[in-house]
Amino acid sequence: MPEGDTVYRTAARLRTALAGNTLTRSDFRVPRYATLDLRDRAIDSVGSYGKHLFVRTETLSIHTHLKMEGSWRIYRPGARWTEPGFTARLVLATADAEAVGFSLGLVEVLPRADEHTTTDHLGPDLLGPNWDAAEAIRRLSAHPEQPIGLALLDQTNLAGIGNIHRSEICFLRRVHPATPVAAVDLPPLVDEAHAVLTEAAHHPPRRPLVYGRQRRPCHRCGTAVVVHLLGDPATPNRERGIYFCPRCQPPLA
Repeated sequence: MPEGDTVYRTAARLRTALAGNTLTRSDFRVPRYATLDLRDRAIDSVGSYGKHLFVRTETLSIHTHLKMEGSWRIYRPGARWTEPGFTARLVLATADAEAVGFSLGLVEVLPRADEHTTTDHLGPDLLGPNWDAAEAIRRLSAHPEQPIGLALLDQTNLAGIGNIHRSEICFLRRVHPATPVAAVDLPPLVDEAHAVLTEAAHHPPRRPLVYGRQRRPCHRCGTAVVVHLLGDPATPNRERGIYFCPRCQPPLA
């Protein structure tokens, strides 16, 4: 699943292509909005919050989420698409650009004044202008027994972290991913999360230190990196692999 840094950069590309320009065509390929036509509406701004993306006119907000496989591509008008046409869920075109959302997990249009209802339940946006580390710590601390590797994925704690970055953050702080939140020094870990996402968003590509390196030597100590499934017992079919060094990140005794 694309993480917050990917969505942040996607919003930047869409902003460059669309913001300040007038739509010459909109094509919503989802049943709920199949008849919606936004031609002649100006795109006011494009932004992101965690893994959520918003393309805004003066009065409406087009809210999309990439989920597992979604992406946005920008083409010159008339250019051949590089993804299968049947996977397109939304097309927004101006005189100079055609933005196509492929395999989007969510497409909805709502009054701009109601946009906040889609993010009110989320924790602070790690890449947002109003990033609030203290609030992220407060939210994480509310579930002291939860493994930190799961807490970092919970978007209601802090928004933007996915499977790749949670592995990296735990590795950098030398924290075993199964460690309960209550046993973790949260302020430096939250600061690390902010630094990792910021670097990934502004200086891509960020080369993973531990993610995807199963059986390869740890960059610190040379021990073979391992990957274990870590999931919520309440949702046993949603375990996801988290990578760590068993020597640098030992479990609690």
